[in-house]
Amino acid sequence: MKVLVTGHDGYIGCVLVPMLQERGHEVVGFDSGLFQGCEFDDPLSQCETIRADVRDVNASQLHGLDAIIHLAGISNDPLGDLNPDCTYDINHRASVRLAEEAKKSGVPRFLHSSSCSLYGAQGDAPIDESGEFNPVTPYGESKVFVERDVAPMADDDFSPTFLRNATAYGLSPRLRGDLVINNLTGYAFTTGKVLMKSDGTPWRPLVHIRDISLAFIAAMNAPRELIHNKAFNVGRTSENYQIRDVAKIVEEVVPNSTVQLADKAGPDKRNYRVNCDLIERTLSEYKPEWTVRRGVEELYEAYKAHGLTLEEFESSRYLRIRHVAELQESGRLDAGLRWVSST
Repeated sequence: MKVLVTGHDGYIGCVLVPMLQERGHEVVGFDSGLFQGCEFDDPLSQCETIRADVRDVNASQLHGLDAIIHLAGISNDPLGDLNPDCTYDINHRASVRLAEEAKKSGVPRFLHSSSCSLYGAQGDAPIDESGEFNPVTPYGESKVFVERDVAPMADDDFSPTFLRNATAYGLSPRLRGDLVINNLTGYAFTTGKVLMKSDGTPWRPLVHIRDISLAFIAAMNAPRELIHNKAFNVGRTSENYQIRDVAKIVEEVVPNSTVQLADKAGPDKRNYRVNCDLIERTLSEYKPEWTVRRGVEELYEAYKAHGLTLEEFESSRYLRIRHVAELQESGRLDAGLRWVSST
């Protein structure tokens, strides 16, 4: 297939693109370049690229595509809270407009990167795709709005699918240090402290970015009737953990590390366990392989080989909100997360 991947230079996109290429698909990337300079060790894969803001997409850029995988967006809760209206503008309104332009251009499949964060504050009982939404952040709420507004566009010629990713982790050429497993492992390696930012009681479903990428590929390749206008939780039902249990795994993997609570660590309203049986039951190509323990081992070995230091780990290179703040303070990026034209 010929597939457009928005946000192809981001944390997940850098892993997904080569996986698509390895399977013979032709990939076109669409990315504003917001996170250039945030590389870890591995080189980025190469593909045809449209260097533009997803808010400015037009139908002429989408002709001849067999599918769109839409990853681009404000990528986490702290960055989403920085400018909530901008979060809604990019994650919600731009996503809906992209779907509209895709439909106009005759693109038959639209795969949206949603999130289990739309379940929000749920408690300890596992929740499946029929569960109620209770988002507690602009990021989570924006994902609810996209599903609400794009689903009615589905018809015989346009087939949207919503992949509700569990909390991501894992190694990427554009590493993120602000994701819980990457973060706990990074602090354990650089300081000897598995530094928990909450009291450790909240539940989270966790999924490696290679398994997320596999889910998108499996959905794109699946018979239309299996994925048409459906939502899938992406992960494994067995991979739900309380954060304190994740911290314990990190402590066991990273030598000479101990679990500690960060200053002002307290409860977290985001608390949800997710049932992911539907995607494994429906998509035969989706066979997730990763566990949290294996992911921590991967990260530890990569941090060790890289020689990661605390100063580097806490820099804007791996913390998205600091990277954006630096670009804004230098005048290169405006408050709406658009490049300033003079730069």
